[in-house]
Amino acid sequence: MAAGFAATFGLAQSASAADDVASSRMSYSRFLEYLDMGRVKKVDLYEQGTIAIVEAVSPELGNRVQRVRVQLPGTSSELLKKFREKNVDFAAHTNTEDNGQVFLNLLGNLAFPLLLVGGLFLLTRRQQGGGGGGMPGGMGGPNNPMAFGKSKAKFQMEPNTGVTFDDVAGVKEAKNDFMEIVEFLKRPERFTAVGAKIPKGCLLVGPPGTGKTLLAKAIAGEAGVPFFSISGSEFVEMFVGVGASRVRDLFKKAKENAPCIIFVDEIDAVGRSRGTGVGGGNDEREQTLNQLLTEMDGFEGNTGIIVIAATNRADILDPALLRPGRFDRQVAVDVPDLAGRVEILGVHAKNKRFEDEVDLEMIAKRTPGFSGADLSNLLNEAAILCGRRGKTAISLSEVDDSVDRIVAGMEGTRLNDGKAKSLVAYHEVGHAICGTLTPGHDPVQKVTLIPRGQAKGLTWFIPGEDASLISKQQIFARVVGALGGRAAEEVIFGEAEVTTGASSDLNQVASMAKQMVTTFGMSDIGPWSLQDPSAQGGDMIMRMMARNSMSEKLANDIDVATKRIADEAYEVAVKQIRDNREAIDVITEELMEVETMTGERFREILSQFVEIPAVNIPGEVKMATVNAGGKL
Repeated sequence: MAAGFAATFGLAQSASAADDVASSRMSYSRFLEYLDMGRVKKVDLYEQGTIAIVEAVSPELGNRVQRVRVQLPGTSSELLKKFREKNVDFAAHTNTEDNGQVFLNLLGNLAFPLLLVGGLFLLTRRQQGGGGGGMPGGMGGPNNPMAFGKSKAKFQMEPNTGVTFDDVAGVKEAKNDFMEIVEFLKRPERFTAVGAKIPKGCLLVGPPGTGKTLLAKAIAGEAGVPFFSISGSEFVEMFVGVGASRVRDLFKKAKENAPCIIFVDEIDAVGRSRGTGVGGGNDEREQTLNQLLTEMDGFEGNTGIIVIAATNRADILDPALLRPGRFDRQVAVDVPDLAGRVEILGVHAKNKRFEDEVDLEMIAKRTPGFSGADLSNLLNEAAILCGRRGKTAISLSEVDDSVDRIVAGMEGTRLNDGKAKSLVAYHEVGHAICGTLTPGHDPVQKVTLIPRGQAKGLTWFIPGEDASLISKQQIFARVVGALGGRAAEEVIFGEAEVTTGASSDLNQVASMAKQMVTTFGMSDIGPWSLQDPSAQGGDMIMRMMARNSMSEKLANDIDVATKRIADEAYEVAVKQIRDNREAIDVITEELMEVETMTGERFREILSQFVEIPAVNIPGEVKMATVNAGGKL
């Protein structure tokens, strides 16, 4: 194609040297007719006689001379003889740009390879010049293809993350530890005067979304020292030795800029225990970890370098990485308590407008177990819902709907009046009745027939503040409450009419009963744990090995004890449904009309028929979380 273009271009140059190229064309047969009739006056031949520019007398134009272009099959002696017979002035024009034509053809053939080589050259030069990322030594840039073993850490000489300790809330203890490290970097003489040494490493441990990375950004913004940030996965490559090379390069740059901070996010990607798993682990990852251990606390030492790492899988980290001298401090960043949630909501509510009825403390009481990221998402969802409804300020309605959506899922199509809606109503009222009448259960917050997610109806409870300490009575009460839906279906509609709506409830019953037996020692087997601590976590192979190491009698005893707890709880649930049938009918009838019933209204109706245990009546709304369809 390139050669053809060059040839056409050469033709245009050759024709224009004699005269302008004719814009009109004439067929070869018509040209011969004009030639026989003596109307052709002049012929200029180009391209070795294959192209002719003809001047001919045209009768259509009033016998005026017309210049046309004719494609010839080639010049022959017969055609030249006829030119002479008809006294036609003809001339053959040779291309005066033959050498240029050859060059253009060659250039057209080499155009793509030259563009490809030139593009690669420019890309390499650009990355060598600007790929350093601000790090000392321009060739150390993370995008430089010639620096495969160089560190990919992002470097900031004067960090400007836009985050300070004022933007971090809900993790007071962790923030105090890091404020001390920042103070050490700014005024080390206060500590060195009494013989204190700067900590070498600090490990942030906690569930996802609790603010570990946010704390690292706050440290970078407050300390005012050079800051390196990198993910643990960026050390690992398929080629053995590359990760260790990157670790060496990272600490080399850190030494040149000491005192400084290195932040390694998701360190579990490179810091897993060595020698675990099938086949003994990965040589590349283990070499990278060995290099990291040496750089943090090896023969040379790294004075003035503080390594901060974050992970939510501290249980799988290598013990050599966790010892003092490498990570001197392990800071737990857990989900916030009530006061912490109020602080976090205050931070995220600064740029949002709320109605006067909205109280941040009330929202915090409704969201136990929410992390900082969950609370941020909650207020953002409420703001989106407010804009969708055309409001100018967020009300309690948007907050409640946002909590429902985050915990239980999006609202589905509402049920029409009929057997299905009646069955769902009795099922949910069964949960509420059994939960309310069983001592130790959380109070009911609301019962609704509005589908969300996979659930056709939802029963929400108000759990206590400290969910980490739960008594045997409370767990058994939750098992009874979860079985209340199935018990209501069986008592009211008959055993043949029970549905699949209790599948998630039964899964939770099995889980809670199994934990009472194997983890908490709350069964006839005895007060000891039947789980191997080394088998906990996400390692399926270790759990299978622990199960295989258990005797058949012990495994059978566990199954029998688990089933006994579930059977006893189901008997209690069935008895409560039968004893309170009249109250259930009244509550269900009103629920089908209003579709959503508050906990206060539910207890008001129920108290007319039976006395409610005092422990299950909330004196005030302590913390409102959701129990969707019996889910804890």
